[in-house]
Amino acid sequence: MIKKLLIANRGEIAVRVIRACKEMGIETVAVYSSADKESLHVKMADSAVCVGPPAASRSYLVKENLIQAALKTGCEALHPGVGFLSESADFARAVTESGLIFIGPHYDVIALLGDKVKARKTAKHFGLPITPGTENAVSGVQEALKALETLPLPVIIKAAGGGGGKGMRIVRHKNEIAENLEIAIREAEANFADGRVFIERYIENPRHVELQILSDGNGKVVVLGERDCSVQRNHQKLIEESPSPAVSDDMRFVMKEGALAMFRELKYQGAGTIEFLVENDQFYFMEVNARVQVEHPVSEFVSNTDIIREQILACTSGKMDIDSENITLSGAAIECRINALSPGKITRLETPGGPGVRFDSFLYNGCFVPPYYDSMVAKLIVYSATRDRAIARMKRALDELCIEGIKTNREEQISIINHPVFRSGKFGTSFIKDEIESKNGGQ
Repeated sequence: MIKKLLIANRGEIAVRVIRACKEMGIETVAVYSSADKESLHVKMADSAVCVGPPAASRSYLVKENLIQAALKTGCEALHPGVGFLSESADFARAVTESGLIFIGPHYDVIALLGDKVKARKTAKHFGLPITPGTENAVSGVQEALKALETLPLPVIIKAAGGGGGKGMRIVRHKNEIAENLEIAIREAEANFADGRVFIERYIENPRHVELQILSDGNGKVVVLGERDCSVQRNHQKLIEESPSPAVSDDMRFVMKEGALAMFRELKYQGAGTIEFLVENDQFYFMEVNARVQVEHPVSEFVSNTDIIREQILACTSGKMDIDSENITLSGAAIECRINALSPGKITRLETPGGPGVRFDSFLYNGCFVPPYYDSMVAKLIVYSATRDRAIARMKRALDELCIEGIKTNREEQISIINHPVFRSGKFGTSFIKDEIESKNGGQ
């Protein structure tokens, strides 16, 4: 067991990792920008190191500063958290070559899965269906037009080396391909320093479903069920739940078997998710996130598993405390992401409690929410025996939640949870646009 670990991140995920480490007897080192000096993760860690000014490009994204902070404080391992450098193969390589343990898969695996063109080929090799599209990256208009000869419109242009909605363009008419291809390539280059794009069939209003994976790198791979992440805006998730109302037992089995084979062959180590688009009774591989996900607490509730603990064990010792035989999935869990709509000082914070309620956050009374980083400030997660009861519990928990001093999306989350379409379980990724924004004048 390692004795000391640096968390190369901030906010609620840093707090989450610190909590797991405290239970494991691992000393923690936090890093912070000057804007985060009074942040909760800094207060909770055993020690903390400032790694730069507020801008992430000069602090949380500076590889050398993070690695030096770990080495100078005597850490044996580094946890990248989510976002920032968590899926950077170059960062994972630099961490490993410095003599530290990277809490994540091998950098070659990260590089392979981070390339969506290569990832699609890998998934196909293991029998997972992929969305019809170009086998390789598309470099020009003529190649794009040739692809349209076999692909039905609409299609979507995607960045090969990125995600999060960047470098993505939907094309509904053939005469729009040239302009959108140019924009997608430009966005991909600007955001990922990789201008390669590919084209695939665009699926209207699919379900977005992902499997939670834990793997020790030595052949043991465990699937902790699936999560439904279909409630999203501009490809940014707002609500996640498990199990998915859209996944049948047969579909779940095929998804799981393909994922198990793929992660075993890759000798994947740590936590990860494999994501799919679901259309009626058919599913298609989309991508792998080679890290822990923001929404991992949903799977922790239904599987009674500490995913961060197992991730650290897998990456530091090659062993996990869990296996498929001692995992039983039960009940239903829902997570609402609480996003800040403005920066500011928290003047009042009252968090919900009671059975089956969890509040993951870096907020505390009197803290300041800076304007420089991701807008998510908290995650409210509930668990109950059935989906209907989990929805009722979430409604109650949202009613109890009080955050003053900043504007948040709490009211929107309440409207979603109360919406009859959401409660029916029959919706897709256009739910927000079709059922919420269209009823509110597009706001």
